[in-house]
Amino acid sequence: MTIQNKLGITDPIELAHIEERLTKKRALELYDAGILDQYPVGTLAGLQSIHGYLFQDIYEFAGQLRTVNIAKGHFRFAPVLYLEAALHNIDKMPQDTYEHIIEKYIEMNVAHPFREGNGRSTRIWLDCILKKELGMVIDWSKVDKEDYLFAMERSPVRNKELMSLLKEALTSQINDRQVYMKGIDASYQYEGYSAYKTENTSL
Repeated sequence: MTIQNKLGITDPIELAHIEERLTKKRALELYDAGILDQYPVGTLAGLQSIHGYLFQDIYEFAGQLRTVNIAKGHFRFAPVLYLEAALHNIDKMPQDTYEHIIEKYIEMNVAHPFREGNGRSTRIWLDCILKKELGMVIDWSKVDKEDYLFAMERSPVRNKELMSLLKEALTSQINDRQVYMKGIDASYQYEGYSAYKTENTSL
């Protein structure tokens, strides 16, 4: 079933292609126009701003907390009833060390605040925290898709795999546009979006 969207598209494949092209273009704008630097780092408000900007052309709910319960496979994300309380607690989590930052990222993933687009938005949000606090970002193009998805699936009960996997991909090239664009492409590939390259969406 296709999620209701601003474009009135009912075919899921068509929606996926248009969503990928438009949101990758917005992701590049976030970087090139310095918009990311204006958002509060490591907060729900910052994440909502990222999500709202990425998906503004596609969904009415861009940047808004979900009002339905969602699951992926056998895993159920935070129930709507407790979502706001969970997000309030995540906002207060420390982000002063690499370990604390990844723990915060894991909790935000478990919360899954949006109806769609959580992973893509939250990986950008994570890099913003790492950049501010540690002067590092993740080169997502060096993070294998299957390893990442497996580590993320296990992370709520055992975070060592994810901690190690992402640490190996850290880079100090925090202002490298190519690292950012390749990272966006890898991030989208984790979710099955690979029809467009980010660098071509601004043409």
